[in-house]
Amino acid sequence: MPSSSRLLADQLAASTERQLQAAGYQAKIDIVELRDLAVDIANNFVTGYAAPRLAEVIAGVEDSDGIIAVSPVFSASYSGLFKSFIDVLDPKSLDGKAVLIGATGGTDRHQMVLDHAMRPLFSYLRTRMAATAIFAGPQDWGNDDGGSPLSARVDRAAGELVQLLSGPQPGRKSPALESLPFEQLLAGISAAQ
Repeated sequence: MPSSSRLLADQLAASTERQLQAAGYQAKIDIVELRDLAVDIANNFVTGYAAPRLAEVIAGVEDSDGIIAVSPVFSASYSGLFKSFIDVLDPKSLDGKAVLIGATGGTDRHQMVLDHAMRPLFSYLRTRMAATAIFAGPQDWGNDDGGSPLSARVDRAAGELVQLLSGPQPGRKSPALESLPFEQLLAGISAAQ
């Protein structure tokens, strides 16, 4: 049985993919289960070396156009494993990346984690965040007819992520601004006499 965090992440990913395709974009979404990488993340802290499986995930996150980041709430914050994974990333690797944040918890009192912990973390990492963040509590599960308030919130947040992904991408040069090969630069130069 998947966790509520995984269920929320899957809903956000599915809605984002649907909306990207409706806008004419091809979407490739990779799901990362941090619990499967827990030992590799801990070993990375001790050795300073990312095991091949962790290195592959890190490269995938760093090369992605956007991130849907979902964490369960523990002690009024994101999980330690979630933060540990963020800590093994190069802090500059998320600069300008489109991000949608979400969290799950046992009571609505936990929804403050989005603005108290997750938003500041991703602001520090200089990401571009969707304005709508999603919290899902126990009352949000069990209604899978597609008309629940959670479904509407998920679609809104996913739509905001799609807008971020389809707009200008900071830090990425347009093809017109790419460097010309040296031979092309010299092609128009003639020797002065």
